[in-house]
Amino acid sequence: MRHRTWLVATVGACALLGGGLIIFNQLYAKPEKKDPLDPKLHKAGAFDGDRALAYLSAICDLGPRISGSEGMTKQQELLQKHFEKHGAKVAVQKFDGKQPSRDKAVPMANMIVSWHPDSKTRVIVCGHYDTRPIADQETNVRDWTKPFASANDGTSSVAFLMELAHHMKDLKTEVGVDFVIFDGEEYMYDRNRDKFFLGSDHFAAEYKKAKTGPKYKAGILLDLFAGKGAEFKIEYNSARLAGGLVEDVWKLAAELGEKRFIFEYGHEVLDDHIALNRVGIPCIDIIDFDYPHWHRLSDTPDKCSAVSMASVAKVIMAWLQKVK
Repeated sequence: MRHRTWLVATVGACALLGGGLIIFNQLYAKPEKKDPLDPKLHKAGAFDGDRALAYLSAICDLGPRISGSEGMTKQQELLQKHFEKHGAKVAVQKFDGKQPSRDKAVPMANMIVSWHPDSKTRVIVCGHYDTRPIADQETNVRDWTKPFASANDGTSSVAFLMELAHHMKDLKTEVGVDFVIFDGEEYMYDRNRDKFFLGSDHFAAEYKKAKTGPKYKAGILLDLFAGKGAEFKIEYNSARLAGGLVEDVWKLAAELGEKRFIFEYGHEVLDDHIALNRVGIPCIDIIDFDYPHWHRLSDTPDKCSAVSMASVAKVIMAWLQKVK
C-alpha cells in the first residue's frame, strides 16, 4: 500500500464530495497506540478476535510471503484448505507479474473465496496477502533487505478473513459475498520504476472484460487496520470515488457504537480500492495509516490487536447483513 498525502478536516454529512482540507506531508513516525483493557472487546458477536490474532501469528510463522516465493505458495495452500473446510468455493486467478526493475516476470495469483456462489449480485471484502520484498521505511538502508513479517500490512486482512470464514454460513445475507485476496500489491523493488497493485489491477481488468459472471455491488478493502488502538478516519479517495458507501459504513458504525470509526477525513491513500472503483465497483478503504510500523521490521504480530479486528468485524458483519 502506498501513501500519498495526509488530510485532516471535520466532515459533515454533506461534505464527502469536497470541502476545505488541510494537506500535510507525512514526515514523522506516529506514536504507539494502546488498546482498552476490557477483554469483552476482543469479540464481536461470534467473531473471535483472539482466534484471528492466532491465525495472524501462524501465517507470519511461514516467513516472508513475497509474490512468487515458496512462502507465498505455502500460504496459498494453507488458505485454500482453510476456506474450503468452512464451505467456500475457492478460485485462483493466475497471472504473471512483471516489474521494470526485474529481469523476469514471476507467477502471481489472486484468490477469490466465494460464499453463496449462485448469487449474481455480490459484494467484496478484500485485502492483499503478499509481503513487501524490502522494508523501505527503515532508516538504515542496510536493513531494507532483512526478512520481515508484515503482520499488519497484509497478514491482518488474511487472518481476519480466516476468522470470518467460521461465521459466513450462518450470516444472513441477501447477496453473495466474495473474499478477494490480491497478490502483487507490495511487489516493489524500485519506487521510481515499479508499479503497486498488480493483483487488483489484474482483477479489475478481468472483471471489465467478462461478459458473464457476477455483478459486484460494492466492496470494502482492509489494509493496516489491525494495529493496537487503531482509528479509522475516512480515506479521501474512498469518499471521492464511493462517497455513498462511506456514509453507509460510517453511519452504521456510529449506530453500533464503534467509536474507532471517526467521521473525519484522514489520509489520502493509493491502494487496491482504486482499481475496483475504476471498473465501476464502489469500494472503500478501511485503514489506519498512522500505524507507526508500516514497512518496518517492527511490523510484527505483537503490534496487532484482537480488539481492532473485532471492532472492524462488528461493522463489516452488520453491513453484509444490510446490503441488498
